[in-house]
Amino acid sequence: MKNPYFIDETCVISLSGGRTSAYMLIEMLEAHGGTLPPEHHVLFANTGKEVDATLDFVHRIERELSVPVVWLEYSGKKQFKIVDYETAARNGEPFRQLIDDRKYLPNSMVRICTIEMKILTIERYMESIGFDEFATAVGIRADEPRRVAKMKAKPDYYTPLADAGVTVQDIKKFWDGMPWDLETSSSHYSNCDLCMLKGHGIKMSLIRDGVDPSWWIEQEKRTGNFFRNDQPSYQAMADYDGQQIDIFSDESISCFCGD
Repeated sequence: MKNPYFIDETCVISLSGGRTSAYMLIEMLEAHGGTLPPEHHVLFANTGKEVDATLDFVHRIERELSVPVVWLEYSGKKQFKIVDYETAARNGEPFRQLIDDRKYLPNSMVRICTIEMKILTIERYMESIGFDEFATAVGIRADEPRRVAKMKAKPDYYTPLADAGVTVQDIKKFWDGMPWDLETSSSHYSNCDLCMLKGHGIKMSLIRDGVDPSWWIEQEKRTGNFFRNDQPSYQAMADYDGQQIDIFSDESISCFCGD
């Protein structure tokens, strides 16, 4: 049986900045004898709204694994730029630029944030270095069957973790045994800090934990629109009186960003 982590073609290893995709990268390194082939490209697309711990983790991956990670950011219509840990946006600049360019907010139906800041930014980078066609390995586990099915329906996408039967418990066990880790207490901190696709209860819990909603409030106010019409505005969430909310009362919506 072929090792699902061994991919013998030009491949983007999509590093989201979370534990799952980092585990996938480690397994792919091992499958290739400790050194990735030159046609493999580890890419991290930064939106500027990831929590600091995510950027710290990506930087640590570079150092601990001795793997070059290309940091990318959306920088305007059909444009991207290469940054690094020191120069990466930390105040939502790429995301705000996208909103200015499109003149509307992304929403659960039209996810221009994922499409432009992640998928197309990665594609534009690969085209810039001479690759019009390439495979993409994404960190989706076996216990995420809906996401697995969506990815497997796409051409040239690999889900090595799912193919290997890896679950969230396997990921937790692995990182519990590591001397370094992503320094967040919960997977709810993954992706953009108060991503519109996260459940309302989860966002409220994050705000109570100290995640600042002011950037999200500003975008809704300056555009006169809302990220979600089926949830309270970010201002309303910030103004909430602090009653206990069940963080599992509504379900987050999955996206390409991953863990």
